[in-house]
Amino acid sequence: MNTNLPESLYTTEQVRQLDHEAIHQACIAGFELMNRAASAVMSALLCRWPEAKTLLVLCGAGNNGGDGYLVAKQAKERGLRVSVLSCCDPVSLAGDARSAWQACLDAGVMVRPYDARQSLLADVVVDAMLGTGLTGAVRGDCADAIKRLNHMSAAVCAVDIPSGLCADTGAVLGEALRATLTVSFIGLKTGQLTGLGREYCGQLLFDDLGVPPSVYQSVPSYCQRIAPGQFRGWLARRSRVANKGDFGHLLLIGGNRGMPGAIILAAESALYCGAGLVTVVTRKSHLTALAVRCPEVMGVEVENDNGLDSLADGKSAIVIGPGLGRDSWSLKLLQDALAASCPVVLDADALNLLSHHPQLLNARKSPMILTPHPGELARLTGQSIAAIERDRPAALLNSHRQLTMHATGRRLSVGSEKVYDAGDTHYECQIVLLIKGAGTLIYDGHSTALCSEGNPGMAVAGMGDVLSGLIGALLAQGLMPYQAARMAAWLHASAADELAARLGETGLRASELIPGIRQQLNCVIG
Repeated sequence: MNTNLPESLYTTEQVRQLDHEAIHQACIAGFELMNRAASAVMSALLCRWPEAKTLLVLCGAGNNGGDGYLVAKQAKERGLRVSVLSCCDPVSLAGDARSAWQACLDAGVMVRPYDARQSLLADVVVDAMLGTGLTGAVRGDCADAIKRLNHMSAAVCAVDIPSGLCADTGAVLGEALRATLTVSFIGLKTGQLTGLGREYCGQLLFDDLGVPPSVYQSVPSYCQRIAPGQFRGWLARRSRVANKGDFGHLLLIGGNRGMPGAIILAAESALYCGAGLVTVVTRKSHLTALAVRCPEVMGVEVENDNGLDSLADGKSAIVIGPGLGRDSWSLKLLQDALAASCPVVLDADALNLLSHHPQLLNARKSPMILTPHPGELARLTGQSIAAIERDRPAALLNSHRQLTMHATGRRLSVGSEKVYDAGDTHYECQIVLLIKGAGTLIYDGHSTALCSEGNPGMAVAGMGDVLSGLIGALLAQGLMPYQAARMAAWLHASAADELAARLGETGLRASELIPGIRQQLNCVIG
């Protein structure tokens, strides 16, 4: 059993391919894979609940139900008192699932049809009702059982994925079971780590069931989970004769009237994360507060609508948006930032301004990193927040396509369903899109990454400002945009997890994350 989750994430169809290759290429019988899955569940279950004496297994149709029948068989053999409720007629089962049902009966396990009047009480309930093949809303006995178990707050171990959770998107398909523990097999699913997946999976464990590496090499993954081992060599340890000019000059733009905090947080984050020089463009009224909080930062006042003039010249990267506002002052600064030749990070009000002035992207020639939360992305692309959250991976790809079309001046033909791929055509402006939220997703037109770190304590003001300053600092130090976005997302979230583990999630402040980010950064350098 692997308590460290793998980095490769798969779609439902890709997991089917892995399963097929494991059977036909690696010559592992399907029934043997089922037995291995059942053993993985029992091992995890007894580790989590070592005092458990009674087990209730809810079985559905298909291979997920087959796994459940073999879990019941193994539990019986280990001396547990086990009962099985079938949410579909076992007589209709076929292939390996039917063999699993028969093996369960042969072991002396009582299998009864599900009845809403029956008790669901047990030390642990095993959910083997619905697997990754579910596409429509949960109905019938499965829906009834899910509602009852959620109401009971039962100890639930889900087999592969909680029933009712979409494996691709992390959306709830009508009803979904809130598992205490989920044991996933063969391929980790994207939907388990984004959207509502993290809420419904509970503790997530993974077992590859002994499938050899050759199988995984034959099925490329859809997405990569961000892990610190990927950062090796991105930032070298500093030379003994280094100077501040070696680590870039970051320009931060924001802090309209009455909003000094956001740009100060971004500036402090950039300092702690290694930018050699940091200049902040803001309102004159905020310069004193900036100097007091961050004396190492150079503050430049811009009043009226004069814009940046030559302030962007020679800068390594620009961050614009924290506390920017949406007036004519803000719009002029955004126009000037987008005309600069260095990489630009767009956050907060810079994104809100773009939603009203998408034509500003037309003149952009250099890379951009956009970091919206779902509300900002909805305004930027015209989608609803509900649609974005219902399928975050699709929203990521489609929004990237839409933004790239603006940046290149191209439009898709009406009714086109083609998913944009940066490899399809030449374009001058590279866009990296980072959608915040549980299971942050990042896409650069070629590759998708997911940040599985982070916790609910991060749902407070200022977190995005800290992230944008961090991304800017990494860009200033020479990282490529897709590298900077991935590394920043992981550093930001993992620092929050470390702090929450020590002090708790509630009351977490964005500013107290910054020293922890610095510590995490220094751990992964070199």
